[in-house]
Amino acid sequence: MKIQIAVILAAGMGARLNEMGQSIPKGFLQFGNKPIIEESIERLQRCGIQKIIIVTGHLSEFYERLKERYPQIVTVHNPQYAESGSLCSLYCARELVGSDFLLLESDLIYEQRALETVLAFPKDNVILLSGATNAGDDVYVETSGDTIVAMSKNKADLGEQIAGELVGISKISQPLFQRMLQQAEQMFETSLMVDYESDGLVAVAQFYPVYYTVITDLLWAEIDDQQHLLRAKEHIYPAIFKTGSYFKR
Repeated sequence: MKIQIAVILAAGMGARLNEMGQSIPKGFLQFGNKPIIEESIERLQRCGIQKIIIVTGHLSEFYERLKERYPQIVTVHNPQYAESGSLCSLYCARELVGSDFLLLESDLIYEQRALETVLAFPKDNVILLSGATNAGDDVYVETSGDTIVAMSKNKADLGEQIAGELVGISKISQPLFQRMLQQAEQMFETSLMVDYESDGLVAVAQFYPVYYTVITDLLWAEIDDQQHLLRAKEHIYPAIFKTGSYFKR
């Protein structure tokens, strides 16, 4: 089934970006002609995505204004964004997602082939991994055969079979999503501060296979702090641009 829906998680407060994080959401960081969220939206459109659900929180008005220019965008607000994690944001989108979908984070820059690889993967549920980035704050993924087993920022917590680093682009089927929602409801009884990766995907992967695919030389960056920002701006974004993955306007 051709995937036509993407969910972008964009509720985070950008606290580690200090003043910049207080003035704009991370998706509105800009290295080229447009904010990175718009570049991501245009990449999704090139892959045939028809509906883009953005889960907002911090400075949600930026995304409300963006929606006026992109008819494909639907927004849903996470009212508890300040005291919840990414699994809570994903849960907020549950009524809007009626089929399989792509799941992304708003603070990513990446090559077009990242999306193409995930969409072309023959299984319904897959997360994208890269080779070593040495970016700091990396999330390593332990695997067994073709599926994921665990994730951690500390390699010592994992077994020997670490397949790569989590990128933040996944393909999620409806059956898997429903299991994640059930998992979320159980976890929310004790805490909202849970994430969709280790608390959602990994927990459900014990019962439901979640596959992985690796692009060892993928150019990408997630922007959580000043170190990430500098790396993205000075090294990764220019390198992606040189590949032709950003179209000059």
